[in-house]
Parts: sequence; structure tokens; C-alpha cells
Amino acid sequence: MQFQVPQFIEIEDKIFGPFSLRQFLYVVGAGGFSFILFFALEVWLWILTTFALLLIAAAFAFIRYNGRSFAVLLGALFKYLWLPRFYLWQRVEVKSPAPQLTLPNDQNKSSNPLKNLLFKLNTKKEAIPNREKQLPTQGVRGPQ
Repeated sequence: MQFQVPQFIEIEDKIFGPFSLRQFLYVVGAGGFSFILFFALEVWLWILTTFALLLIAAAFAFIRYNGRSFAVLLGALFKYLWLPRFYLWQRVEVKSPAPQLTLPNDQNKSSNPLKNLLFKLNTKKEAIPNREKQLPTQGVRGPQ
């Protein structure tokens, strides 16, 4: 059974002509606020505030930077400016000297096979023969 996988899930649906619901609400909200200010302000001041409101509404509705809307960018800006930042660098003092590593001689081989293998891996340049062991193949049939 096949299922249809949704594509383009980050693109908003266009509801009002070429505008999405969010874009439409930003522009209509600025227009409605401008309509209310028309009765409260003088004409020259109303024109200035309407122009500023439409610029802000257009920024919120249409500007996207790196896939983020202007509202998200403005929120990140205020969060960056509002939250305190405190960076403190302290020098770390070394209390004890670093341990000196000494490589064991070939005469001082231990009885631990893992230590011997590690010693061979760290000091030899040629490959170790028969390092990988074959798995037992009892009861396993090969391709016929």
C-alpha cells in the first residue's frame, strides 16, 4: 500500500489571492489601524503614520531572511538585546605536571594479549598477520 508523502510543508497556503492568511492579516491590520488613526490625527501626521505602518506591515508580511520571517528575526533581536550576556574566561592552572609516557621495550612484554596488540599497533609499520580471526562456519550453508 502506498501513501502520499506531503511535499512543500514549509510553504504557506495562498488563501486570499497571492497572499497567505498571515500576510493578509498583517496588511489588513495595518490598514484598519490606519483607518482608526485617520479620525484621530491631522492629515499630514496621518499620512506619515500610515506610511510607517504600511512599511512595517510589508516587512512582517513579505521579508524573509535565511528562511525565517521578519517576526522571528525581530524576536531574536529583542531576545539578544534583552537577555544578559556574561562571558568570563579564566586561565586554567595546571596543578601537576603532565604524565610522561614511556613506551615499553620488547623485552618487557606483559602477559596481557591486548597490551601486546596495542604495542604492536603503535610501534610497527607493517601489518600484523592473522589479526582478524575467521568466524566459525558450522551449520552455515553457502550459496548453491
